[in-house]
Amino acid sequence: MKRVILLIATNIAVMLVLSVSVRLLGLDRFITAGGLNLGMLLMFSAVLGFGGAFISLALSKTMAKWSTGARVITQPNGQTEAWLLATVRRLADRAGLAMPEVAVYEGEPNAFATGPSRSNSLVAVSTGLLSSMTEEEVEAVLAHEIAHIRNGDMVTLTLIQGVVNTFVFFLARVVGYLVDSWLKRDEENTSAGTGIGYFITVIVCEIAFGILASVVVMYFSRQREFRADAGAAELLGSTRPMANALRRLGGIEADGLPQGLAASGIAGGRGLLGLFATHPSLDERIARLEGRG
Repeated sequence: MKRVILLIATNIAVMLVLSVSVRLLGLDRFITAGGLNLGMLLMFSAVLGFGGAFISLALSKTMAKWSTGARVITQPNGQTEAWLLATVRRLADRAGLAMPEVAVYEGEPNAFATGPSRSNSLVAVSTGLLSSMTEEEVEAVLAHEIAHIRNGDMVTLTLIQGVVNTFVFFLARVVGYLVDSWLKRDEENTSAGTGIGYFITVIVCEIAFGILASVVVMYFSRQREFRADAGAAELLGSTRPMANALRRLGGIEADGLPQGLAASGIAGGRGLLGLFATHPSLDERIARLEGRG
């Protein structure tokens, strides 16, 4: 319950910060007596779209720890944790990265990497993954996560999310304004204000455009998984460990991450026709890794 309250409070705080920002910048006055100010609307949309995405990125490590209950390893508690730290350090050195934080959390087999930058990142592994895989397979999973950090995938996906968010906000309000103007076309005294048609249309369009935007974001999410698999093979000098780890994932009940971290895990669910899936199928990933796809 504490984690849920923290997540809700954080989301409310983000929206308040963005609302105050657009008010102070005067970007919320994009509907004028002369019609729709597209330049002002685009700036308004960009503040909301990129602002939310970058605030989420900045808080990604903290939110990941809260939502999974991950415990950062500062002093290794046993041989397994000592091995985890040593393995991540070795892989990070090979990748030319600063040592990320390493954490363990209770849950089904999975792992994820997150953080606002290559030099400020977190790699977390579940107890389920540690107990169901061999050391070679766990090392491959860790290499996959290190490859995500080296590729800058967290920042790249944030930029893509910011762009699509901006267009969702922008287009929803343009359509809302046009619909509202059409509904008021027969009124004798048409003011610059908006009617109920505007607000209803904006809500409907944000939902519809948001769904379409998710298809775009999930496509890029799936592509980064292929790159991270290839990056793991490069760091380990062989495709075999990563392919074996993916095959192992296919035989166990994986996932179990909160929705906000689904795209960051080593395994993810399939969506409608694969369009909303954060990850390609394991068969696709293995085939691509082994040069058969």
